[in-house]
Amino acid sequence: MAIPLRPARIPRWISGHRSLDKALEGLTKLQHLVNQPRLGLRNSPPHLPFLLPQTHQHLRLIREQNGTQLWEGEYFQVYLANLLEKIKQAIRLFKREKEEIFQEGSAARRNLTKLSLIFSHMVAELQALFPGGKDQGSLYQLSKPEAQSFWRETWAGRSLVSWVEFREGLSRFHHVDPGPMAIALRSTIDLACNGHISIFEFDIFTRLFQPWSTLLKNWTYLAVTHPGYMAFLTYDEVKARLQAYSSKPGSYIFRLSCTRLGQWAIGYVTEDGSILQTIPQNKPLFQALIDGHKEGYYLYPDGKNMNPDLSELTEVSPPNRIRVSQEQYELYCQVGSTFQLCKICAENDKDVRIQPCGHLLCRSCLDAWQDTHLALPQSRWLAANPNGAPAASRQLAEAHTCPFCRREIWGHEEIVIDPFKGNSCLEDEGDEGDLEDVEDVLQQLATMRRAKEMENAISSPCLDPELQTPPLPPRVSLQQQKNAPLPNPDYQGAPSAHWIYQRPLPSLPGDCPPSSVPWDAPATSPFHRGQQEPQQLS
Repeated sequence: MAIPLRPARIPRWISGHRSLDKALEGLTKLQHLVNQPRLGLRNSPPHLPFLLPQTHQHLRLIREQNGTQLWEGEYFQVYLANLLEKIKQAIRLFKREKEEIFQEGSAARRNLTKLSLIFSHMVAELQALFPGGKDQGSLYQLSKPEAQSFWRETWAGRSLVSWVEFREGLSRFHHVDPGPMAIALRSTIDLACNGHISIFEFDIFTRLFQPWSTLLKNWTYLAVTHPGYMAFLTYDEVKARLQAYSSKPGSYIFRLSCTRLGQWAIGYVTEDGSILQTIPQNKPLFQALIDGHKEGYYLYPDGKNMNPDLSELTEVSPPNRIRVSQEQYELYCQVGSTFQLCKICAENDKDVRIQPCGHLLCRSCLDAWQDTHLALPQSRWLAANPNGAPAASRQLAEAHTCPFCRREIWGHEEIVIDPFKGNSCLEDEGDEGDLEDVEDVLQQLATMRRAKEMENAISSPCLDPELQTPPLPPRVSLQQQKNAPLPNPDYQGAPSAHWIYQRPLPSLPGDCPPSSVPWDAPATSPFHRGQQEPQQLS
């Protein structure tokens, strides 16, 4: 009996191209539906007759600029699957709500507007992670340094993680309560509504709810409990909603800007009953709301008489203080040092505590330690690491551990050390804070002396990996490499987390007549390269 042959598995890049073709066809079909004159969509952001051709053109450019490696990564597969789903949802609205979809203000029309906002978020993300059509997600630079460090230290060069992964990673620094709060947080961050969090979406979230130290607290006050927060609202809808409060000056609501992602737009009723919308610059939202309240602009959130007190968000938490005990003071006097002096560089005072191990050092040494294996010149890196990628992984892992105990670094916090003052009664917090005892101090000082002697005896670095000693915290290895040049970012074996280019967040272009964007526009056309957004608030 002949055994039937199993069909050959279709290569991933072939199935990926088929999915892309389906997405392009779906965008074309949806474009014809939204261009119906009877629909009468307003030519203001988010404007589907403009967003759909823009997405179509950028997807074509991505296919031209990338080879089969495009289909090996997770991001583009998830993006295409989500895009196809959103296209189907929009087309179903036209099929099921044959008449209601043409009625402005109807539930079907509102659902179409919400999908328009999602499409605008998706095309902005695509342009940010694939500038010029090239995949640059591993090089994407977040706007806030703390958020940049968190993402790259947690997920290295990945540009997309599942919600479960993201929640677990974020909980190391900001605890996420399960249940309704976790669901609400996901709905705020997941702008593309695909069950994943991209580095672009996280960048937007951290810009909106800065500063990092109180990130989720700010989010709770502003997006969960504040009556003035409006999700998925457009410029026109804000005007319509505030029109009901035109006789109540000081009424206001706030939302995410449609065209300037990462910024807030605040709409409010003026003294003469007119409605204005503004984007606060160079300050967190809570500060803008506090200042506006003092000036009489933002008094009644969504027309309500109770205006939340946000002053708590302006309070800067004082750094943790560690007091040096008399025993510690006397111990360090015996070895000619002080407790507060960093043991690595012996120049700066300790001002950082590593979590969760609790060891103390100065920030410059912590930065140097985390860069010490990643900032080697390329020739030296290759000589010391002939096996390429495996050695890179070891270096990356080593840089993310404590220089004293090699435990994984989950984070760090600023501290201030209060020196011992005579006979004053002080709490003995230093023993627990630095986890040091007499023997440990003496061993570290002895290590520093031996390292200094080796530095004077050796004239050139040893590149033989068999002869190299394990990396230690003494100042020799750190100071030699602290200012070392970065490796060539084109070298594929080097860790990608530190080859970050500064790029501003993209902004969606403003109004553009649909007829000015032909479907067959070549990749070199001005539309394909992107157009400058007019200075219009939306």
